[in-house]
Formats: sequence, C-alpha cells, structure tokens
Amino acid sequence: MPSYREVLRTPVYLPVFLSASLSTWGDYIARITIAAVVLERTGSALATAATFAVSLLPTIFGRALLSPLADRRPYKHVLVASHLVRGAFVVALIAAVGTGQPVAALLAILFVLELCGGPAVAANQILLTDLFPDRRLYTRAFGLNTLAEQVNQAVGLAVGGAVVALIGPRRGLVFDLLTFVAAAAVLGVGGPRRPPPRPPTAGLRGCVDDVVDGCRHVRGNPPLLALLILSLVSTLAMVAPEAVALPYVAAARGSGALGGILMAAPILGAAAGLLVISRLPVETQHRCMLWMALAMPLPLLVTVAEPPLPVVWLSWFACGGLQAYMLPVQATFSLLVPVEMRGRVFGLAGSLAVAASGLFYLLAGWVSQHTTPAAAVGVCAVVALGGLVLIAARWPRRPMAEAVARTYQTAESAAAD
Repeated sequence: MPSYREVLRTPVYLPVFLSASLSTWGDYIARITIAAVVLERTGSALATAATFAVSLLPTIFGRALLSPLADRRPYKHVLVASHLVRGAFVVALIAAVGTGQPVAALLAILFVLELCGGPAVAANQILLTDLFPDRRLYTRAFGLNTLAEQVNQAVGLAVGGAVVALIGPRRGLVFDLLTFVAAAAVLGVGGPRRPPPRPPTAGLRGCVDDVVDGCRHVRGNPPLLALLILSLVSTLAMVAPEAVALPYVAAARGSGALGGILMAAPILGAAAGLLVISRLPVETQHRCMLWMALAMPLPLLVTVAEPPLPVVWLSWFACGGLQAYMLPVQATFSLLVPVEMRGRVFGLAGSLAVAASGLFYLLAGWVSQHTTPAAAVGVCAVVALGGLVLIAARWPRRPMAEAVARTYQTAESAAAD
C-alpha cells in the first residue's frame, strides 16, 4: 500500500483535507451543544435523540437532491459557499439560544444548517476520486480521510461537551462559527480550481432524473447493492451509543463533559481500527470485512449490565475499533461506480445512510425512553447482529471478489504505465 506521505504530497489535497476537518468540528460542536440545551430544557431522552435525528434528516435531501450541484459547479465554489452559509446559520443559533427561543426554533435552525452541508459532502467525495487516479493511492487517501473524520468527530464531541459544561452553549456556538469561517478561508486560498465534470442538466428535473438513474444503477449491480445494505444495517449498532450517551451519563449522575467523552469512545475506537486495517492489502481488508461486521455489535452488550463508566467507555471503544471494516466497504463502493454516475450514486448512498442514522437515533431514543439507556444500546446491538447474520448468509461472494480484483488490478496496471 502507498504511504500517507504520498497522499499528502498530492497537489491541493492538503487544503481540502484541512477544510473538511474544520467543518466536521463545526458540525459536531453544533449538534452536541443544541442536544445539551434540549436535554436541559426538557429532561427527555427522546427529545435529545431527536436533536441528533434532526441534525441528520436534512442531509437526506441535501445529498440526494442537491448533490448534483457538485457535478454542475466548480468544486471550490460549492465547498466555500456551503461553509459560509452554514456559518450564517450558526449566527442564527447563537441569537436563538441567547434570547431563550423555544426548542422547536432551535431544531428548525439546526435543520437548515445541516441541509446546506449536503452539496459539500458530495463535492468532497467526488473531488477525492478525481485527485487520485491511482486507485491504491486513492484507497490510502480514503483511509486517511476516514481516520481524520473519526478523530475530528471525537474532537468535536469532546470539545463541545467540555465547552457547554465550562462556558455555556452560546459561547460554544461562537467557537463553532469560527470553524466554518476558517474552513471557507483555507479552501478559498488553497483549494482546487477544477471545472465541473459535466455540463449542467436542465433545472430541478435534471437533478431528480439523476437520482432515479442512481437508484437503477445500484439496484442492477449486486456488489454495489450488497455493500450499501451492509453499510445501512451496520448503522443501527453504530449510532445507538451516541444517541443515548447523554441520558446514560445523566442517569449515572455524571457531568455533561463526561457525556461528550463517552460519545467519543466509539469514534476513537474507529480511528484506532482504521490505523490497523489501512496497513493491510486491499484484498485482505475484504476478507476480514464480514467477520468484523459480525463481531462489531458484541461489545455493546456489556452496556446492558450497567458497569462503571470506564468499562462502558472501553466496550464502546472496542465496538468502534471493529467498525474499521467500513473503510473497504466505502472505498470499494466509490471505485465501483462509473465516473459519469458518481455524483448521483454518491448522493443517493449518502442520503440513505443519513436517513438510516436518523431513524436509528430515534429508535434508540424511543427504546431508552421506555426502558433505560443501557437497555436501548443492548436492544440495538442484538437487532443489528441479526441483520448482519442475514446479510452474511446472502453475500455475493464471487461477484464481489471479481469486482474487487478487477478494480485494483486495473489500478496497478494504470500506475505501472
């Protein structure tokens, strides 16, 4: 596998990397800050989980319907505009929190803020495939991006929880605003100057047609469909800890800062797992993929016994470490999509992933509301494990192996030439 040094030497990659990191901090600081405000005002685990669901729901539309903008406008314009618009809505959140606006108003502003991030996600993903024609180098870059995303999520959650506990939500949102402004500035100065990959299609109808074409392509491609379903089912076990972490810590009479640290456990675990799996050859990553997926929900079952918080943190960290199989899932999914289909298929897959996350946040919150946060984590783990067993039983092993071999052998030939 190529080294990270080769990835970082690629022209204009570093500004894109830094900008994505800053915006991820901003997203997660905003989410945990508003979730803490909602929990303080309502005392409801369901309402707190709904905050995370609301932060994800708009990107269903943002990625599915707005991601074709990344095919129609220069990447740099899409990314900078997205960061600046989200910063403007953070200003609105600061004003709403400061004046004591109702929870519904806070959630509405958060909804629009996250909606504006949809096109930027698609632009970043398409840009990454464009920057790295050597597909093994692309896989290394994808691993670095995924690792950085996990670390940045953990930083955003931990910093957000500490900021809310120490200086209050309004000042925390000021820090959030600075991350978006800095992301736009970094990208504006050093970002790529690449034209859109294809000419515009007429109006909103063209965007809708793109989404339909993406659905047809995924449905008719067994390896793509299998990778997508595996990713969606896995989400239930992945989001359950984050959805109930704050109520879990509150039930254990812990501080808000501990809630952010506990939410960061699976994210840090995923970062550690990525460091390990990214060093393996691509073919080995795929051989480990299903076994890691089946093992991933098991550490969460420790939570049902409600052990001390350090034990819970370690079990959630182990679950996150096993989530590293998502690296070969996502990287190979991206490479199996033809160049002319990437915008629409990436937008479709991203919107389905976000929809699943939002739905599972609500499910975990609902179970927590009617039982306990610990029981909610256990129920989600068991249900996810059952779904993963069914997927493994129907896995298209031969078509998947042939697709992986074809993709990366072609990449090796192209690099040699």
